[in-house]
Amino acid sequence: MTQTFNATRKIDPTKGVMTGDNTPNDMDRVEIGPTKLAFDEWAIAGLELPDLQQMRRFRHQQLVQGINARDYGALLVFDPLNIRYATDSTNMQLWNTHNPFRALIVCADGYMVMWDYKNSPFLSQFNPLVREQRSGADFFYFDRGDMAHLAAEKFSKEVLNLVQEHGGGNMRLAVDKIMLVGLRALEALGFEVMEGEELTEKARVIKGPDEIKAMRCASHACETAVRAMEDAARAGVPSGQMSENDIWAVLHAENIQRGGEWIETRLLASGPRTNPWFQECGPRLVQNNEIVSFDTDLIGSYGICVDISRSWWIGDRAPPPDMISAMQHAHEHIHTNMQMLAPGVSMRSLSENGHRLHDRYQVQKYGCMMHGVGLCDEWPLIAYPDQLVDGAFEYELEAGMVLCVEALVSSEGGDFSIKLEDQVLITEDGFENMTTYEFDRVLMGG
Repeated sequence: MTQTFNATRKIDPTKGVMTGDNTPNDMDRVEIGPTKLAFDEWAIAGLELPDLQQMRRFRHQQLVQGINARDYGALLVFDPLNIRYATDSTNMQLWNTHNPFRALIVCADGYMVMWDYKNSPFLSQFNPLVREQRSGADFFYFDRGDMAHLAAEKFSKEVLNLVQEHGGGNMRLAVDKIMLVGLRALEALGFEVMEGEELTEKARVIKGPDEIKAMRCASHACETAVRAMEDAARAGVPSGQMSENDIWAVLHAENIQRGGEWIETRLLASGPRTNPWFQECGPRLVQNNEIVSFDTDLIGSYGICVDISRSWWIGDRAPPPDMISAMQHAHEHIHTNMQMLAPGVSMRSLSENGHRLHDRYQVQKYGCMMHGVGLCDEWPLIAYPDQLVDGAFEYELEAGMVLCVEALVSSEGGDFSIKLEDQVLITEDGFENMTTYEFDRVLMGG
């Protein structure tokens, strides 16, 4: 025996040098990835895995094209999801949202530099598109106190040097979300700071072939997790000892077990707590013969968001007739609106020509009719006609976009809300509903 256990333990002998998603088969990947459970379930479902190398190159190309099309020298991002999009790397994502210690620059020539936590530069080294790892983008007050401006000035000088070397000296710099001291430091060096979020949202809106494969896998994992949550709720609620938190915890656990990452909200409520909508799940014990409504807002496998909603009736009696009517109306709403989706359709026309909810549901209708989705809820937002702002979304749908089609059917002063939502891909000749999870048969009147 010439090889030690340490030299051989990482290799899965049933696979080749690379895994099915084209990452090294060392069972020790740095980047967050799916678990064996997820891979096994996807194989049974006949799903094709994404090529992560191709996906990363596609995303990088989208950003570089966006930079050059707008005549910018570079794009500088702090938003952890924009960093994830550009590099496919993560680092303490939720903590980073309120303590911005990571930054990434994508220059006009494609050169990328990551500023990361000083002890973790290795977290993006798996991706050869990231050419350098540095530290020093942490100029938030908690970390730097009254001298945060010094760190910001040092960081901004590094940005200037990179733009001079890799951005043709073009001082038009797109920036997404930056601390105020950082903005002032960049402007003091002569940068014309442009709206980076406009660039990143429009780059992210078109999903490449491998992103779509990743989303199919993430959707399958999410729906499998939702199934486990429904099974647990239907088994546990009749005892009167299962709380909203108990139900919601199942979704979290099942998501993590498949390599998912987090859930952006706590939107699960039961019985009268479903109205008004947006009460977050809590310790309330769900009673037999009550409604449970939820919105996944789930960041799942490959960092893909799967944002679907369902309402369930849990009990041994029939739901009240007004609840069945509301459920049928919500179902009609999303499916009628879905039929409008196709390349070339204007976003304004979706707002103006969509299915109209009954008057009794207008006051508490959802904040939008549809919205984009990718790594999270994304551009665009398709507003209801009374919320449409001229000039905000004067664009057309394109193949490769993915939209979540929403319905919140909820009477003002009522005692329940129906929440439904499907995730839909715009194809070359129409649309494909990527959501397969069934609607509650009893609530539908069956």
